Amino acid sequence: MATFVLVHGAWHGSWCWKRVRPALQAIGHDVFTPTLTGLGERSHLLSPGVNLDTHIDDIVNLILWEDLTHVVLCGHSYAGAVISGVADRVAERIGAMVYLDAFLVEDGQSVHDALPAAHRELQLDLAQRVGDGWKVPPIPAEVFNVNPADRAWVDSQCTMQSLATFQQPITLIAGPLTPPSTTFILATGFRDSPFPPFYDRARVKGCATGTIDCGHDVMLDRPEELPSILAGVAAGEPAAM
Repeated sequence: MATFVLVHGAWHGSWCWKRVRPALQAIGHDVFTPTLTGLGERSHLLSPGVNLDTHIDDIVNLILWEDLTHVVLCGHSYAGAVISGVADRVAERIGAMVYLDAFLVEDGQSVHDALPAAHRELQLDLAQRVGDGWKVPPIPAEVFNVNPADRAWVDSQCTMQSLATFQQPITLIAGPLTPPSTTFILATGFRDSPFPPFYDRARVKGCATGTIDCGHDVMLDRPEELPSILAGVAAGEPAAM
């Protein structure tokens, strides 16, 4: 059985994996769903100093202190940048990577660098108007085409995030894992998505790729399919998408 570390995206927390986690555990896998510093139940730790390195450290330290090996490391959305940094630091402990509708950034690039200009300017404007200049309020669930039944709940659960997490460039020293161990899954069911270019980048790099027809929060919109996909990646036989 595999060991999964599932890392949530911007403004979310461990709570977003609450349907996927038990499904993977039910078939014998170990599953960790940490909440990044300053978000969710750790929102009391939010400060201007929380940046991308903070979140990379969160996951690296989980892996080291739990002594995890052969990890299937999955990052959703913003956490694509997080898992790239984690794999760069503890590559020997990672068995496979899954970018779930996520940012695939290059060395020296920040999430803001990778965003379309209109998306970036909107975040900066919201940070100035609503977030005291250093934190960004959540994007409404409706924008990400989260299924209607979950939208109010998602909006109530999401929390502010430090602007520095989006603006700090990533430093990659060791380089990415070999493409056969990396999978990129693109959600095709929401408008104005910034993620197709990263899907294309993954294909060019030789990574395994697939699409799934749902909104951005795949773990909420497709909680039955996603565990099967992840289990397939762990087995070295990615599920058809």
